[in-house]
Amino acid sequence: MRTVVLPGIWPPDVGGPATHGPELARFLVGRGHSVQVVTMASGPPTELPCPVTTVDRGRPFPLRYGELTLRATRAARQADVVYASSTYAAAAAASVGSRRPLVAKLVSDPAYERARRWGLFDGTLEDFQRAGGTRLTALKQARTRVLARARTLIVPSRYLAEIAVGWGLDAGRLHVVPNPAPPRRPGTATARSGLVFAGRLTRQKAMHVALDALAYVPTTALTIIGDGPDRARLEQHAHDAGLNGRVRFVGSLPREQVLDALAGAEAAVLSSDWENFPHAAVEALAVGTPIVATTVGGVGEIVSDGVNGLLVPPGSPEAFGHALQRVLESPELRSRLSDGARDSVLELDADRIYGRIEELLEAAVRP
Repeated sequence: MRTVVLPGIWPPDVGGPATHGPELARFLVGRGHSVQVVTMASGPPTELPCPVTTVDRGRPFPLRYGELTLRATRAARQADVVYASSTYAAAAAASVGSRRPLVAKLVSDPAYERARRWGLFDGTLEDFQRAGGTRLTALKQARTRVLARARTLIVPSRYLAEIAVGWGLDAGRLHVVPNPAPPRRPGTATARSGLVFAGRLTRQKAMHVALDALAYVPTTALTIIGDGPDRARLEQHAHDAGLNGRVRFVGSLPREQVLDALAGAEAAVLSSDWENFPHAAVEALAVGTPIVATTVGGVGEIVSDGVNGLLVPPGSPEAFGHALQRVLESPELRSRLSDGARDSVLELDADRIYGRIEELLEAAVRP
């Protein structure tokens, strides 16, 4: 099987899609398939499990998106199937232009994310589904038209699958396939200390909540791994709050270093305003680190309150801070949550998850 993959972002970019793309490509290549990646980037790709074609992200949007679509279409004509975890409109155009089936991994509501990014909407994902207005309606209709072209839709959480059905998408084409856990790693004797966040620094992650929550745990420090458009604002927020000595922004790191940092933390933090099925939570739990997270989206499908982490309402530094306080001040609770963390992701074996995606790609190719 020959597959063209459109991941949207690729290492050295960080975030769930940047992890998913190389892992899936590596798995498919290892299974004897051919993979070609077409993506946007700000620099040379740092992972090359297969040929990777990049389009300069620094170009004006119409130019770079047009080039991405053109390159994806050309690649798709030499392939059997198009697989996209982002840039869905380009993927749909490539599918139509090449007459190849499209399989899309839905990682969010693209209309909602665009509305938030453009300042058209500031509420929750659930509220957005009910919101009206000419511009929001146009975004929703465009999203649904594009995704309706997919022969198969892969969704990591039941939460997002239910929302997608509400868009009028065919429920029979929707398949819930969770994000995989990293391979199990041997335990280390390293003493755990501090807190860690790993992921894209975007408004979605609401990291200002985690920063403000540090007021309730004044003796601990927070390491923030990752980069993104919100980094400068968060660095200024930390400075204004007098947290310079307690918060470290270390930028993007290779995944093994991210996992090492998570394994050395007392707890991971995820203060997001909205989520699907976060890679960050899966990675923390896989190395036995409990997580303090907000009760948004599909987080509750991976984080179980009192079993492998603690859940709090979104947007409340006080609630988040008190949860951190409970974990950090109680070795017994921390040990119990850590014990529950690894077991909670046993069913998310990467070979099993990517094998399921392989099955769906092969099924899409068959007449």
